Amino acid sequence: MKTELENFNDVWEREAAKTIQLLESLPRDGYDFRPDPEGRSIGELAWHLAEAEAYGSFSIERGGFSRDARPPGLERPRKIEELAAGFERIHRDAASRVKKLRAEDLDRSIKFVSDQPTAIRDVLWDFMLLHGIHHRGQLAMMSRQSGGRPTSLYGPTRETAPLRKPT
Repeated sequence: MKTELENFNDVWEREAAKTIQLLESLPRDGYDFRPDPEGRSIGELAWHLAEAEAYGSFSIERGGFSRDARPPGLERPRKIEELAAGFERIHRDAASRVKKLRAEDLDRSIKFVSDQPTAIRDVLWDFMLLHGIHHRGQLAMMSRQSGGRPTSLYGPTRETAPLRKPT
C-alpha cells in the first residue's frame, strides 16, 4: 500500500506530464492573448502553473512563505516555445524539494500565502496540485479562444472526437 507522499508524487508526476503536453500545444503566436483585459495572458497564466509549484515547494523547504523570498530560476519565459521546458525545469526543482519530506511532515503547518497556518499536506494537494489543475483548465480554454487546439488532458477534445448531436 502506498503512503500518502508516494500517492501524491505519483499523481503530481502524471499531472505535470499533462501540463507539459498542454504547454507544448499552445498556439505559437498566442503568448499575449488575453480574453479579459484585466486578466492574465496565455503566457502569464502558463507560467503561473510553474510559480505555484515553485512557491509551494520553496515555502515548505524554508518553513513558511515570504513575499521577500523568491524561488530561484523563476523568471518567466517570454516565448510560448520556452514555457514547457521552463515548467519542466521548475517542476524538477520542486520535486526534489518535495522528495525530502517525510510522512510526519504532512501534518506540520507553515505560514503560507494568506499568512495563516496551513498544513503541508494542504500546500501539496490544494495549492500545488489542484490549484494548478484549475488554472490548466483555464489555459486550455484560452488556447482554444485564441485559435489553438489544446491537447487532450482526461479524454478526447472536441477536435479529436466531435460531440454527437442528439437524435
